[in-house]
Amino acid sequence: MSDAQTEVEKLGSGSSEDSGSQRAEIFERPTGWRGYYYHPITQVSMLGFVCFMCPGMFNALTGLGGGGQVNTTDSANSNAAVYATFAFFGFFSGSVNNVLGPRRTLMLGTWGYSLYVASFLAVNIHPGAGSFVVAAGAILGACAAFLWTAQGSLMMSYPTEAQKGMFISIFWAIFNLGGVVGSAVAFGNNFNSTANGVGNGTYIGFLILTLIGVFLPLFMADPDKMIRTDGTRVNLVRHPSWKTEFLSLFIALKTDPWIILLFPMFLASNYFYTWQFNDYNAALFTIRARGLNNFMYWSSQIFGSVFIGYFVLDQNKVRRRVRAFYGWALVFFMVFVVHIWAYFYQKTYTRAEETAKGAYKIDIYDSSYPAHVWLMIFYGFLDSMWQTYAYWLMGAMSNDPAKLAVFTGFYKCMQSTGAAGIWAADGASDPYMNIFLSTWCLAVGGMIFAAPMVYLRVTDHTSIEDEVLMQIEGVERIEAPVIAMANKA
Repeated sequence: MSDAQTEVEKLGSGSSEDSGSQRAEIFERPTGWRGYYYHPITQVSMLGFVCFMCPGMFNALTGLGGGGQVNTTDSANSNAAVYATFAFFGFFSGSVNNVLGPRRTLMLGTWGYSLYVASFLAVNIHPGAGSFVVAAGAILGACAAFLWTAQGSLMMSYPTEAQKGMFISIFWAIFNLGGVVGSAVAFGNNFNSTANGVGNGTYIGFLILTLIGVFLPLFMADPDKMIRTDGTRVNLVRHPSWKTEFLSLFIALKTDPWIILLFPMFLASNYFYTWQFNDYNAALFTIRARGLNNFMYWSSQIFGSVFIGYFVLDQNKVRRRVRAFYGWALVFFMVFVVHIWAYFYQKTYTRAEETAKGAYKIDIYDSSYPAHVWLMIFYGFLDSMWQTYAYWLMGAMSNDPAKLAVFTGFYKCMQSTGAAGIWAADGASDPYMNIFLSTWCLAVGGMIFAAPMVYLRVTDHTSIEDEVLMQIEGVERIEAPVIAMANKA
């Protein structure tokens, strides 16, 4: 029998009694300024600002449609490259995160966003540099896989079970402020533009913000010094070899196969961006209207994530299983509201009509504009509710950061696989209606497949059996720091 098989067979051999007592141990939280700095909300907020500066600027750029360019082909091909490499590296990024640690993994992931923004600036200066945008997108995909896996591991492991919806909402609100600020910058800089594409100043502003984001992880606390608000410490694990790390991917699937039912939901989670940004926003509107649409879209995400996270998923007066069903029903309902509304707009235009030279574009002063921008607002609500609910479901399956890192890797891998395919289809000029209908069907299918997992897997409390990666022989547990070792007894 191979060593890998032996390790799998030894799963669960550790005493669950010992593990349970270790998990129940209460530690004293630091006081004074350390109490504020090492508070989980502070660290999740700092994590949000890292994503504000980097993915937030990426979202603002993508939300303009075509990366702010007149010709959306280079942007579509670049996004296909982003998500293709993201899908590949996302499958293994959870294991990389466990070896390097979340802070190093986070830093590794940030610099690709600066390169990506710089590539669009290069195209504005040298219009023939479209291949640079595609290459930068491929590099960004690898970097983004590491950043989002580290982010998911931290965001889902810092809160207590009762706080997970609130923490996801706090992160999502700060992160989406990046898209709001970036969109506001683009809208203001291009308000009087008639070029239908953004200027160099917008790209330079985005580039500066992403470079700030590269250095922010240096100021974050080490996760092994973190104690939750209930006195329990974050249980970080380090595996002694890369072999054991990659083995954890298959152990997670073997011990928790219900995660597979969430794969269609994961697949759909970035799929709908292509139609929203390139085939609706970029296709129908002037550059300043695109900027305002983008601003409203990312602003609405803040309210959507807070609504479902705090007011639905974290209502302690209701059992967690019931909250899971409430969340599912709400997201499923929103999928139909938004897509039925969008269908009535989509059937009025085609790609050939909107890409023709001199095609009319809706401006912010047109009488038809308000109804169209409200659709963008509702799409923002749906997106934030979808992502928040997906993270909450994964958090309901485990409290172990190592296992959550693997789950997040699966999430980002499947998410990027779907996005890579649909961006490639858009780059190949598939009909708008085909892209729209595939988006709608996949969203519905994702929620239908998730329903049995919600019914059979989500419990009112996470049990020790859900922390199986912590029981692998050879795993080294990190002791709590000295400042937090005083046991309250």
